[in-house]
Amino acid sequence: MSEQQVDGAKRTWLIASGCMGAVGGAAVAVPFVSSFQPSERARAAGASVEVDISELKPGEKMTVEWRGKPVWIIKRTPEQVAELPKNDALLADPNSQRKPDEFTPEYARNEHRSIKPEIMVAVGICTHLGCSPSDKFVPGPQPSLPDTWPGGFLCACHGSTFDLAGRVYKNKPAPDNLQVPPHMYLADNRLLIGEDKKA
Repeated sequence: MSEQQVDGAKRTWLIASGCMGAVGGAAVAVPFVSSFQPSERARAAGASVEVDISELKPGEKMTVEWRGKPVWIIKRTPEQVAELPKNDALLADPNSQRKPDEFTPEYARNEHRSIKPEIMVAVGICTHLGCSPSDKFVPGPQPSLPDTWPGGFLCACHGSTFDLAGRVYKNKPAPDNLQVPPHMYLADNRLLIGEDKKA
């Protein structure tokens, strides 16, 4: 066997070993690198939620989950929308000026805190200690509410009350209005919760 033949065999062996090592290294690296990517569950937790509201009737509420939180979508009646400005003097933050970037997107900094006056979209978690307020849409006297109650939400845990725009009443434990999540309309009756690029 000549010296040239031996060197050729060594070269082939070295190339083959190097290739096998590279393949093995890649096989180990792929799962390791992919472990840094968010899991399917984590991606789903932050994903936007598309909602069909075509069946929602005036005075009704539906709840969807976004990022593990309940998001309320309410179709307010014309009478409920008309009542909103009458509450201003009783509210702690009627114009949504406190922490606006955290609780109220720019397109919802209006009397009805929404893109469309009749559709309310809010995270159904009290800003006090994270309880979920209950619906108290019917106006008038009832337990734990004033005789002049116009309709809204009551957090029975500590007595915070919110109007039908999710604005907190004065002198209540909740420091802020209910959060309006990022959202936009994909069509007249289709909402996307979690994104607002076109809002």
